[in-house]
Amino acid sequence: MKLATLRDGSRDGRLLVVRKDGLAAISAGAEWPTLQRALDDWDRAAPALRALSDDLDGGRVTGEPVDPTRLAAPLPRAYEWVDGSAYLNHVRLVRKARGAEPPATLETDPLVYQGGAGDLLGPRDPIVLRDPAWGLDFESEVCVILGDVPVGTRADDALAHVRLVMLCNDVTLRNLIPPELAKGFGFFQSKPATAFSPFAVTPDELGDAWVGGRLVGRVRSIYNGAVVGDCEAGPEMHFSFGDLIQHVSKTRRFVAGTILGSGTVSNHDRNRGISCLAERRMIEIIDGGAATTPFMKVGDTIEIDAVLPDGANPFGTISQRVVAPDEGAA
Repeated sequence: MKLATLRDGSRDGRLLVVRKDGLAAISAGAEWPTLQRALDDWDRAAPALRALSDDLDGGRVTGEPVDPTRLAAPLPRAYEWVDGSAYLNHVRLVRKARGAEPPATLETDPLVYQGGAGDLLGPRDPIVLRDPAWGLDFESEVCVILGDVPVGTRADDALAHVRLVMLCNDVTLRNLIPPELAKGFGFFQSKPATAFSPFAVTPDELGDAWVGGRLVGRVRSIYNGAVVGDCEAGPEMHFSFGDLIQHVSKTRRFVAGTILGSGTVSNHDRNRGISCLAERRMIEIIDGGAATTPFMKVGDTIEIDAVLPDGANPFGTISQRVVAPDEGAA
């Protein structure tokens, strides 16, 4: 089934059950007013929401047209937003461009950071650029929303805790990263609010495009109207979502309403393009000694979607425009 959150003036919005084609939706009802409420009682919520989904897909109810401009992130605020770096080509490019060796544990110990979870952007929300010198970039990623995850969960058991799959734009301020990492304490100011796809879908909705905790399909990045990335999400995801869940739950448990990201989708084949501007800049440094591609500026646009082997786009499209502070939200 496919779910979304409609902005209704409240912090957490109103949960919608969405038709398979993404064009119509119905309210999830009074018992499941928000996605977080449903996640908290998933064993009861899922069958009820699936029945609504079946009625909608079967034409027994018509629903109302979906207006993507009125949608929040599927989970407008999360208990935690944890992002990994499961595509090792991206890590290797970044390290090579600055003349650094990848960590010795690159292939055995996932890289993760903890982002801001209290302010998550909807699929049509603008990206406010407060200072061009900060080096604004997009990052196209696959994400999952988790149910309750016990401490010490093993990878073989971890996928049972994945409730929903979606996409994100992990917005990054590249020029703020080096001074933060130099402190030895990780990302903070360099990671502003993240944007998410209009729809989150249950893994079974993906059918054969969800295999072993990986999305089998292409994640596309369309920058200023041109396709700059058409990257395969499955084959080069070195750490599956099961692996990432095992890693993050080594010493603590996670509650329903945690979002976990894959990191920037990246392919060794340069013909697949890029899922962030930093990667293009790293290639330019490696090949020519200097980066020539600028970071994002006011007026730029980024769209992110996924195309499955059957041609479906289950998550809808993230479509954002970069705006000046006086145009965007405070």
